[in-house]
Amino acid sequence: MAMQAEDIERLIKQRFPDATVSIDDLAGDGDHYAATVVSEAFLGKTRVEQHQMVYEALKGNIGGALHALALTTRAPS
Repeated sequence: MAMQAEDIERLIKQRFPDATVSIDDLAGDGDHYAATVVSEAFLGKTRVEQHQMVYEALKGNIGGALHALALTTRAPS
């Protein structure tokens, strides 16, 4: 079963309450999303560390209920 964009955003916001989150359904199938996450929690972290933090927030759904996620992360400017 595919994940809804609202569920992805909710999981990310639970982990990063200050985050600005934008989710786009790339294929219209509920399986392929692009997400942009901007959070103070990313300050001083490498891009890989930032992505790992988001994947942890998604609680193992990557590759299962969430087939593909193109991820962009950054700290606020």
